[in-house]
Amino acid sequence: MGWRPHVVSASSSALVLQFLVLLLPLPLPLLSADASSSQTTTTIYVVYMGEKKHDDPSVVMASHHAALTSVLGSKDEALRSIVYSYKHGFSGFAAKLTQPQAEELTKYPGVVSVKPNAYHHVHTTRSWDFLGMSYGESPSLSSSSRLLRKAKYGEDVIVGVIDSGIWPESPSFDDSGYGPVPKRWKGVCQTGQAFNASNCNRKVIGARWYGADVSEEDLKAEYRSARDANGHGTHTASTIAGSPVRGASHAGGGLAAGIARGGAPRARLAIYKVCHDVGGGTSCGDASILAALDAAIGDGVDVLSLSLGGGSDEVYRTLHVVAAGITVVFSAGNDGPVPQSVTNALPWLVTVAATTVDRTFPTVVTLGDGETKLVGQSLYYRNRSAAASTSNDDFAWRHLMAFTGCDDAEKLRSENITGKIMVCRAPEFKSNYPPTAQFSWASRAAIAGGAKGVIFEQYSTDVLDGQASCQGHLPCVVVDKETIYTILNSDRISPAATMVGPQVASPRIATFSSRGPSAEFPSVLKPDIAAPGVSILAAKRDSYVLLSGTSMACPHVSAVVALLKSVHPDWSPAMIKSAIVTTASVTDRFGLPIQANSVQRKPADAFDMGGGLIAPDRAMDPGLVYDIQPEEYKSLDDRVDRLNLPSIAVPNLMYDSVTVSRTVTNVGPVEATYRAVVEAPAGVAMDVAPPVIAFERGGVRNATFKVTFVAKQRVQGGYAFGSLTWLDDAKRHSVRIPVAVRTVVRDFVADVSR
Repeated sequence: MGWRPHVVSASSSALVLQFLVLLLPLPLPLLSADASSSQTTTTIYVVYMGEKKHDDPSVVMASHHAALTSVLGSKDEALRSIVYSYKHGFSGFAAKLTQPQAEELTKYPGVVSVKPNAYHHVHTTRSWDFLGMSYGESPSLSSSSRLLRKAKYGEDVIVGVIDSGIWPESPSFDDSGYGPVPKRWKGVCQTGQAFNASNCNRKVIGARWYGADVSEEDLKAEYRSARDANGHGTHTASTIAGSPVRGASHAGGGLAAGIARGGAPRARLAIYKVCHDVGGGTSCGDASILAALDAAIGDGVDVLSLSLGGGSDEVYRTLHVVAAGITVVFSAGNDGPVPQSVTNALPWLVTVAATTVDRTFPTVVTLGDGETKLVGQSLYYRNRSAAASTSNDDFAWRHLMAFTGCDDAEKLRSENITGKIMVCRAPEFKSNYPPTAQFSWASRAAIAGGAKGVIFEQYSTDVLDGQASCQGHLPCVVVDKETIYTILNSDRISPAATMVGPQVASPRIATFSSRGPSAEFPSVLKPDIAAPGVSILAAKRDSYVLLSGTSMACPHVSAVVALLKSVHPDWSPAMIKSAIVTTASVTDRFGLPIQANSVQRKPADAFDMGGGLIAPDRAMDPGLVYDIQPEEYKSLDDRVDRLNLPSIAVPNLMYDSVTVSRTVTNVGPVEATYRAVVEAPAGVAMDVAPPVIAFERGGVRNATFKVTFVAKQRVQGGYAFGSLTWLDDAKRHSVRIPVAVRTVVRDFVADVSR
């Protein structure tokens, strides 16, 4: 940001001052704040000198050396600088140069261009690479993440997936190269309809299904076995531990093309089918869930992943699972951005919010003038050579108002939308139904009415899943509210493309991701952590599809838990959870605060993302952890605020101070000193005692401290957010916990707004 002029002055005759504020975009990540560094730092530049001018390679190379010598001053320096000589297909070379040297080389006769070297990577399904979990073709490949290599890619860790079953024939569950099933496994491969003993292997080592709480009528549309009719369970399981599959893309249409794989690709899977397609929806009964939880303890799983909604007291039974040493990971829910919508908020669970990744699917909408082009997002990939089009007078504009408008098939048929591109406005007033549901209704109505395309307005374009109903019928595009005001007549919708990289602002908390605080447990800060959950490509039946939801975020965390379990088999579930929360990132790749998509985008807070975006490699070496013994959770009905959680939530800070206590356990170097760095919530004084904790060789591994909060103003306030970070003197570890505090004067008029 800058401004002109730098100095302004006023006189009695000039009461109005004018100045210009310049808002300039930041460049791509800066490696150094020293502007002079580019003068001395060498970078590989590719120099193109056009077509070959001689058939003798030595003559071509001589011209390269001559060009470099002219800039570097000596032939020896040129020989040391050169990296590659291109002498067969064209004339050119790659060399290590400073920026001034590269600029000087552009003036040399015969040099066509001088460009910095660009680095290209193998394309994958993106979310794991986005988290720094790059995966080499062999365990020795240095490009793999430290956590993956240390954990041997999850080798022999057993992850239980409680969901809608599995499609065992998917290439994601190929067991080639696997050793015998771990001897500690005590589970079974339950046979049933379209599922026999051979459907289990050394990858999917066990399968059970539960349907006793589903009526015979509802089971008619289901497999009476662990086979997945819905596809949800297959998607989550392959996200956790899917074997690498080359050439995967969304529905085989080319979008998001690359290698589909799980985060712990060598882990074993134990499948527990508790969810069934019932009456057009998915139902997962408490009885079945409890049976699966019980079986999982006896079977010997290490991690349990449940991408299921909450709202049931029976989820309390998960405490028995945690007491058995099994980490339990749940999704936070898809009812955001409404506050207090988070589910699965029990303190012993890891509750996961959803973020975007650095990939989008831009779709060009060409307006009726044939020149103006706007960009939305879609999953439209069919008939790529013949995009949807219509003449200028075939334009339909309809308001989507709750149950009327674009979701009203009868009305649309009466309006004659056949062959037209239908533009659907978002509701003028807040709807009881999320944009995903409205989009699904609108697309079905458009198909029934014979429309040729749908342009649908959302305040966020996070969710593209609903477009599955469009595929094979017509192109459907979602656009933001600014874009739709420009659309006066649409003439053409082009197929979507795949854009990946730093041009895509990410991560952002997804609009649909449920938010805290927890209405049931306000002293427990939820969600705990955020992970990729928007447009995640994973297996479904024999194909691969993009799905969004905290259901997709949950298995990302489950996979990381599996890897941590492999590296630290003696860590308790609370220690693993703490390592994930305290090492999370709260900034994007440019060092700016993570944003939360909502009706209006804002900086994300702890009720949006918990500790932040999961950082798998950092979680392997957290330095300090907040541990809790399972029996301590039994005091939940008494004083939940006394639990040693890796977060602090104070929902009732009155005029008097509130003090909470926490204990950290040193899992890093035996000799270490940590200092407290406090970011106090606005309007609140926050004090940590002691502010310095030290660990010595042969001494205790635990240190207890107290945090005291005092309201600066006696007001009825909303929540404010801060953090407490322990930094070690070696600057190797940064252990951060989120803090949320609400000042209260009178309990009965407490304001839960943020």
